[in-house]
Amino acid sequence: MKTVSYLETDTLGFYGDFGGAYVPELLRENVENLDRAFRSYCFTESFERDFTSLLNDYVGRPTPLYLAKRFSEKFGCPVYFKREDLCHTGAHKINNTIGQILLAKHMGKTDIVAETGAGQHGVATATVCALMGLNCIVYMGEKDIERQAPNVQRMKMLGAKVVPATSGSKTLKDATNEAIRHWINHTDAYYLIGSVVGPHPYPEMVAYFQSVISKEIGDQLIAKTGNRNPTKVIACVGGGSNAAGAFYHYYDQPEVELIAVEAAGLGIHSGKSAATSVLGSPGVLHGSFTLLMQDLGGQVIEPHSISAGLDYPGIGPLHAHTISTGRTKSFAVTDEEALEAALECSRLEGIIPALESAHALAVLHQIALTPNDCVIINLSGRGDKDMNTYQSEIQLQTDES
Repeated sequence: MKTVSYLETDTLGFYGDFGGAYVPELLRENVENLDRAFRSYCFTESFERDFTSLLNDYVGRPTPLYLAKRFSEKFGCPVYFKREDLCHTGAHKINNTIGQILLAKHMGKTDIVAETGAGQHGVATATVCALMGLNCIVYMGEKDIERQAPNVQRMKMLGAKVVPATSGSKTLKDATNEAIRHWINHTDAYYLIGSVVGPHPYPEMVAYFQSVISKEIGDQLIAKTGNRNPTKVIACVGGGSNAAGAFYHYYDQPEVELIAVEAAGLGIHSGKSAATSVLGSPGVLHGSFTLLMQDLGGQVIEPHSISAGLDYPGIGPLHAHTISTGRTKSFAVTDEEALEAALECSRLEGIIPALESAHALAVLHQIALTPNDCVIINLSGRGDKDMNTYQSEIQLQTDES
């Protein structure tokens, strides 16, 4: 009897109970054409050659696998950082946008629309649109535009039009809503989704384009230690693209523990949280059947996180499947714990992480570790974009002392 991989979907795009394509009739042809184009083009030698060339020569891959010596001393085992923060544009998001922009060009698309929360996907999309000479519109929550101003400036400098989402919580969920509305009204546009969310085939596509992360981890770890498999891989999860990439080649390696870290906000049960795997229930969000935070009437509960990139009321269907089946363990980290971890990383390793990545770092204080462990943390982005938040926190600590 064949063992089904965690990465395999059925013909409707479901990972177990989660996935699918729940889209208006106007978009049905779009997603079907996208699926056909993805399968006919993105596994060819031509695509692989162009994708690999751009990842190496433009993005700056492979990114280092860094042994964090002072972290390792503190936690009593080898702790490695996968340095996605060193990618061009400052985060893992560029891996996916390179793959999707090649696909969009192959499909003859000239107008690109995207959503963004922390701004890293928006910057990455604006970057590849500039590279390929394509038009770019990025929807971003009005609240996120204020707290991620440097990334807004970068998108505009790259030639993108940034459109504020002014409904709801004015964050990532609402930016995604507006991007989908734009796509419905402009069906000739290409919607470049930034995470493993949305209708099939987007979750599968984005995970595939991000899988370069775990492929490199295995190659680099065997060169450093003689063993391809760590004992634990840790990544933060909002929608979950960096986690899907870091976990990809380990899903079917049961000896490797996969740890997804969500944003607890002010506390899991505070009413100001984004810990979907704890607070969520099955339902449809942004085109897929997944876990999301909703009330008894099926209305989305507004999430909260100090991190714009984790401020999302759902998770991708691949993560919903692997968490619900126990393959992936989920933890939640509060705003305060993430800030403390960011300062800890900055002062122990001289690396200022993005607030999203700081959530992954913080979970080291929650899990049991032994000297036999080998831990990989996916450092998904750099902290430049979060300096205003960090500055406020450092000033607050100074004032209190």
